[in-house]
Amino acid sequence: MPYSLTASTRNATGRRAKTLLADGKVPAVMYGHGSEASNLELNAGEFRRILKTAGTSSLIDLELEGKPLQKVLIKDVQVEPITMEPVHVDLYQIRMDEELEVEVPIKLVGESPAVKGLGGTLVQSLDEVTVKCLPGDLPHEIEINLDKLVTFEDSIAVSDIVVPKGVTIMDDPNGTIATVEAPLTEEQQKKLEEGETADVSAIKTEAEEKKAAEEAKAAEEAKTE
Repeated sequence: MPYSLTASTRNATGRRAKTLLADGKVPAVMYGHGSEASNLELNAGEFRRILKTAGTSSLIDLELEGKPLQKVLIKDVQVEPITMEPVHVDLYQIRMDEELEVEVPIKLVGESPAVKGLGGTLVQSLDEVTVKCLPGDLPHEIEINLDKLVTFEDSIAVSDIVVPKGVTIMDDPNGTIATVEAPLTEEQQKKLEEGETADVSAIKTEAEEKKAAEEAKAAEEAKTE
């Protein structure tokens, strides 16, 4: 699916760039391949839609007035910590004839028999992998089917990923992506509950001992007065 984003040249920098946010714009910078960094401004609403659909692992056609179409990746997004709205964007300009390394999200599909039939809990240990490829071969995401997780002893590793031609995964092939944890037995659940009760009792006892020590100290000081 092609993604496109429009941009304008930005003259405001530093504190003045903050005024763009109030006008529904997001300050951005585009760089890459030894070219000079370009200060840009993006439409905030349009950028949010592109970020949601393309993410940071899909090529985007950047339309900049007066310049040829640029192929870019969203490299970094700074957000306002409370509203989580983007306040600055880094765009990385790429060349179609050079390989690049990009973190691609993992999408789990299907249903694990160990979850559906045995009541286990799915545990995802890895939610993205780094791939190396030409920009034209870059996958938007990597799908992994959970039907291999039949028992609690089964696991899905990085080495199990089937990637498209021209794509190499750079992560440790022995890295675990997903497993299924068995539900607690009645005995394990009982021990867990007993442990929680014991912890509460220990806290209560410690508090009582501290209070007794403080009372004893106060009584001793009263005798010496």
